[in-house]
Amino acid sequence: MYIEIRKLGKKKKYYLAHSFREGKKIKKIRRYLGINLQKKQLKKLKERAKQMIELQIEDYKIISDPLKQELTEDELSAIKKLESKADIKIEHLSKKEWLHFTELFTYNTNAIEGSELNQREVKEIVEENKWPQDVEKWEISETYGVAEAIKYIRKTKEHISIPLIRKLHFIVFKNSKPFAGKFRKMGEEVAVRDSLGNTLHIGAPSNRVKGLLEEIIGWYNKHKNKYPPILLSAVIHNQFETIHPFRDGNGRVGRLLLNNILLKYNFPPVNIYLKNRREYYNALQEYQKKKDLKPTLNLILKEYKNLKKDLGVYKK
Repeated sequence: MYIEIRKLGKKKKYYLAHSFREGKKIKKIRRYLGINLQKKQLKKLKERAKQMIELQIEDYKIISDPLKQELTEDELSAIKKLESKADIKIEHLSKKEWLHFTELFTYNTNAIEGSELNQREVKEIVEENKWPQDVEKWEISETYGVAEAIKYIRKTKEHISIPLIRKLHFIVFKNSKPFAGKFRKMGEEVAVRDSLGNTLHIGAPSNRVKGLLEEIIGWYNKHKNKYPPILLSAVIHNQFETIHPFRDGNGRVGRLLLNNILLKYNFPPVNIYLKNRREYYNALQEYQKKKDLKPTLNLILKEYKNLKKDLGVYKK
């Protein structure tokens, strides 16, 4: 890694840069450090930028090929055995059951991202259009938005596309975020950090977002008639979260995409419960660091069992 200096009049802009090979192409990552920096400042900023670049390099590798290679027949057979353990039955939920699922999913998917609405309040909003007092309007709006997005994925025939991704984000956040339906702008980078401020994941560079989404859509179209639906949905979800195309709201859109693909194969929808948030994040970490998809698959199957208890509709 090396320091790049760009002069702008009397000012000097400092960057930490790194070039590396990805396939046949040479890629370059650059992190902005600041203007007219002193040696002490430069050293401190360089160390943090170095950590972020190293994480970003790993993300480049992960994004480029979701599963490293084609799955063997033995691997496909193992995944199908996992599916059978969950006792999944393809059923059409009744109107009442869909309403119950919508409330469960809306509450949990928003709570994972920090919403303070409880499950009873979400139920009252969705069923009775009753707003709780002393609650921020954006919370109400995003509750309606997720519920509306579930209706949308039930009706649409699309499996995955750029317009679908943007549409889902717009539906959920149209009344709460000015960038609803819009990918990150050039130079708008994102990082996911834990409660201690440690960097867990850096989204793909903004200038690669659209291209990387097109790559994973191409991967899906190539394998949609070959791989099991749960595997397809898990890969799309995890790749989407790895790319992190929006400034905010990626988690909710990713979980909607996961369900959209399951529904297109007549699989029941799945809900990631708030109580399993840590396991959910750990599964994503395993995928992003090691390309290990098994923790995500196991979590999806576990959540099917939890939802079966709540709804009582996936009968043997």
